[in-house]
Amino acid sequence: MSRVQLALRVPDLDASVAFYSKLFGTEPAKLRDGYANFAITEPPLKLVLIEGTAGEATRMDHLGIEVETTDAVHAATTRLGEAGLATDVENDTTCCYALQDKVWVHGPGQEPWEVYVVQADTDTLAKQQGSTCCTSSAEADSREPAAAGDCC
Repeated sequence: MSRVQLALRVPDLDASVAFYSKLFGTEPAKLRDGYANFAITEPPLKLVLIEGTAGEATRMDHLGIEVETTDAVHAATTRLGEAGLATDVENDTTCCYALQDKVWVHGPGQEPWEVYVVQADTDTLAKQQGSTCCTSSAEADSREPAAAGDCC
């Protein structure tokens, strides 16, 4: 089953985990330092919370579509490319406590979307060097708008 992903950068991870646990009636599927994700069945949603800066408002970090297989990521890459969208492929990339294959595209407002599959859990939130994934706000602000997406 595929599901939409919404990644939010939140100023208070503990308060956000408590709120979303109540809102969706479930505990996080993964809870790590500075990071939580919820695998929500109804509605089908992967909600990712990334710890941001205390005192700042919550903001959208990125959007995604989680798929079940690497073949589904490759199919999405082909479909998106044939539709004329610029794609950025990342295979075997480590970020957000997971080893992933993914493809990135950006919407007309520069909103970053990823189509991805999680291959395995890892022990680090940090991005693999050269990856679009897990870009800090400072890194994102210094990059071209079409590549300013954060991830996880």
